[in-house]
Amino acid sequence: MSEELRQLLQETINRNLYQIIISNSRDKEKAFKVKIRPIMLKDEILYQETIYQGTKVFHENYRDSEMIQRVEKYLENDFKQCEIEHTIKKAVILVSKKGKMTIKTKQTKQSGQEESKIKVSLAHNRVKKYILEEGIPVPFLIDLGVQSKDGKIIRAKYDKYKQINRFLEFVEDILPALSKDREIKIVDFGCGKSYLTFAIYYYLHELKGFDAAIIGLDLKEDVIAHCNELSQKYGYTKLQFIRGDIAEYEGLTQADMVVTLHACDTATDYALEKAVKWDAKVILSVPCCQHEVNKQIQCETLQPVLQYGIVKERMSALLTDALRADILKAVGYEADLLEFIDLEHTPKNILIRAVKKEKQNIDKQQEEMEKVNEMMKFMQIEPTLYKLLNVQACEGGTEGK
Repeated sequence: MSEELRQLLQETINRNLYQIIISNSRDKEKAFKVKIRPIMLKDEILYQETIYQGTKVFHENYRDSEMIQRVEKYLENDFKQCEIEHTIKKAVILVSKKGKMTIKTKQTKQSGQEESKIKVSLAHNRVKKYILEEGIPVPFLIDLGVQSKDGKIIRAKYDKYKQINRFLEFVEDILPALSKDREIKIVDFGCGKSYLTFAIYYYLHELKGFDAAIIGLDLKEDVIAHCNELSQKYGYTKLQFIRGDIAEYEGLTQADMVVTLHACDTATDYALEKAVKWDAKVILSVPCCQHEVNKQIQCETLQPVLQYGIVKERMSALLTDALRADILKAVGYEADLLEFIDLEHTPKNILIRAVKKEKQNIDKQQEEMEKVNEMMKFMQIEPTLYKLLNVQACEGGTEGK
């Protein structure tokens, strides 16, 4: 590792560090992100490392010299991007495929000027820092009734505020899959009042500098008209809203990211099918009510469990989403099921996150499809997404993609 990196880490891994985020993993099956922050334990400053691997999260604490060595090893072996936030500077570190390192730094405080707005807390359980911070007015949050004009969160909308930020964390995780060298196309199926559609545009375009063109699709004319008015008001020239049905929409031939939140029953399947058809690099989907499998499922072995209506309903919903993720794996995606928001707010809290693999493994995809077939046979079901994509999945094994 370079002397420049070592010096940067020595300057920033101290009590005035806010956080370090290491991302863009070289091996998606290992950890996909690492976060580091200082904490105070027994009158000693340590550095808490949080490793995100699949749906699991691991924590460990290290002293400053140990943490410096760990960051260096991460960038040498496991990751290609690192962002450092400190009270006096910010830094971005990028590592090329050949191992060449680029370091860009920006001062956040100059001598004689007011203190940096970044406030470091050494509490072991720090108050959560949201991507869209409270106290900083955001136009669409104000107009949609989430914030007051001075940036305070409206009490009755606090759950919505947390939901928006939680979703943006998922978007943050998949940023390495999106290109910054060209316009990226994003579709939000069933956008509704478009809290999250505006949030995605604001986050990608305003905060992260992506050239993003986003389409929000919904059936309600009044909602679409209102959202277009707001988009024009903010000068969001590449954010538009269209009235249309998910299954029938044919306005694109390619998309980089497809979002679908609370699309009812098989509408989620049609959205996922279009995402695959458009070769979307990223899919983020939160399904809603799911009736199809509940009507089909028959399994003599599980009959003692399935005789209870509420258990059958919940099992059917979980099975539907698990099969959706497995089918996406069978057509070349890395797919996970993640908790979107706490169960205390809604039982419909599973998010399907799928990222297109750069290198396709046809044998592995065939194995995944065989598992899907076995499960469908066992449960005597045939979900819509399977019927929509089964031909493509089978053909994938002969095309050698």
